[in-house]
Amino acid sequence: MPLKGFDKKFRDFPDYILGVTKEIWEDRGIATLHQYYAPDIVVRSPASVVRGNRNVIGATMATLAEFPDRQLLGEDVIWSGSDEDGTLLSSHRLLSIATHLGDGVYGRASGKSLTYRIIADCAARDNMIYDEWLIRDQGAIVRQLGWDPKQFAIDLIEREGGSEACVKPFTPEIDIAGDYKGRGNDHPVGKDYADFLSAIMAADFRVISKVYDRACQLDLPGGVTAHGRGAADRFWMELRAAFPDARFEIHHVIGRTDAAMPPRAALRWSLTGTHDGWGGFGAPTKAEVHIMGMSHAEFGPYGLKREFVIFDETAIWKQIALKTG
Repeated sequence: MPLKGFDKKFRDFPDYILGVTKEIWEDRGIATLHQYYAPDIVVRSPASVVRGNRNVIGATMATLAEFPDRQLLGEDVIWSGSDEDGTLLSSHRLLSIATHLGDGVYGRASGKSLTYRIIADCAARDNMIYDEWLIRDQGAIVRQLGWDPKQFAIDLIEREGGSEACVKPFTPEIDIAGDYKGRGNDHPVGKDYADFLSAIMAADFRVISKVYDRACQLDLPGGVTAHGRGAADRFWMELRAAFPDARFEIHHVIGRTDAAMPPRAALRWSLTGTHDGWGGFGAPTKAEVHIMGMSHAEFGPYGLKREFVIFDETAIWKQIALKTG
């Protein structure tokens, strides 16, 4: 059934999200951003906040100049809402394949091939995206180019003109309020995922042995793929240990069961607080940090079978460097 207000060439909302992404990036329809992105859209990423489709167009061309053969393979679109009331939101997970063929933000062209994931949460109505939250696995990108994420962040500050002039990473203080006010849906799969991730963030790591399949596969920041409950425990423990008193918040929850797909869920969440523990980010620095995170999960008969977690390590290191000098 066609979506109300959307081009009839799209058979449903996931087809719209997948089709628009391919049209813009791979088919070189960059000008269609005037059609598909609202003039005053707010795009939030861990690295910055951008307003307006003209700024998005500029950033898109800069990325394609650096990675001209970039492909965006849509792995899944987990969505919620209704075209009737304009609350449609997609959590779109992509696998990006690209070659570093041009000079740009990642330095001189290296010719290196990259593979990394992205999750983009997009709110849309009337054939147009009007709010977006976007996280690239920058840790995976810079490692494949030979950088350490911490050193990349420090070097980026210098290249952007120093601590006063550089682009400031996203924090709630610099956020721009957008039109999307939804919180997702009340599907039980999404609620369960939100509940047990909240329990883990409250230091109840016993939950992992209860809800994760023994054979689970984890795709984690930095391009890391790991397996088993022990790997899940280590990942979440290292993150929480680095920011033990940080406030964990879930901002959006979607659960879905669709034909030919496992039950699955998408979360957008954050950690906000002080880097005052040993963990995944080295010695405590007392820096105030905001982490924008997104997670997708797929469930099987024995619990959580596959989990995808994305945050931007370089944006975290940039905040630490800016606070500590």
